[in-house]
Amino acid sequence: MEKIEGRFLIFIDDLYEDLEVWYPKLRLIEAGARVTLAAPEAGKLYHGKHSYPAVSDAAIADMKEADFTGLILAGGFAPDKLRRLDKVKQLTREFMAAGKLVAHICHGGWMAASAGVCKGFRMTSTPGIKDDLENAGALWVNEPVVIDRNMVSSRKPDDLPDFMKGIFQFLGKN
Repeated sequence: MEKIEGRFLIFIDDLYEDLEVWYPKLRLIEAGARVTLAAPEAGKLYHGKHSYPAVSDAAIADMKEADFTGLILAGGFAPDKLRRLDKVKQLTREFMAAGKLVAHICHGGWMAASAGVCKGFRMTSTPGIKDDLENAGALWVNEPVVIDRNMVSSRKPDDLPDFMKGIFQFLGKN
């Protein structure tokens, strides 16, 4: 496996989808990248939908797009809370405008929709937010992974291997 030089940001809050945070985090670390879990509060313990704990490395309010290579928007119920934070929407827009990786899976697409960055992009998600993405201007498709410009999207935890292949493909690593 080739090394990935870079730093990646993942937002978390209570009821994040455990696998959709930990699988990308561990795969990126395995490839040599650094990963920051940012949440509403730094150093706080957050629990996933399946009770797996994660301590946030940093507060979302302190994050800067310039410090990162890419953004991963994991699913679960957390995105419904996170998408209401102005800083989450601002950072998502900044990553998109900079042409950096914005990868979302399952309900993580809610954050992209709320940030207003879906218009004209072909993407996928859990079918539960299909209408939200289409109403945000996306062309929704039911595929395991979709890569459109700097956006990588997947539907559900079962798609995580394809999701990571899409991320590595975008980053130029196979």
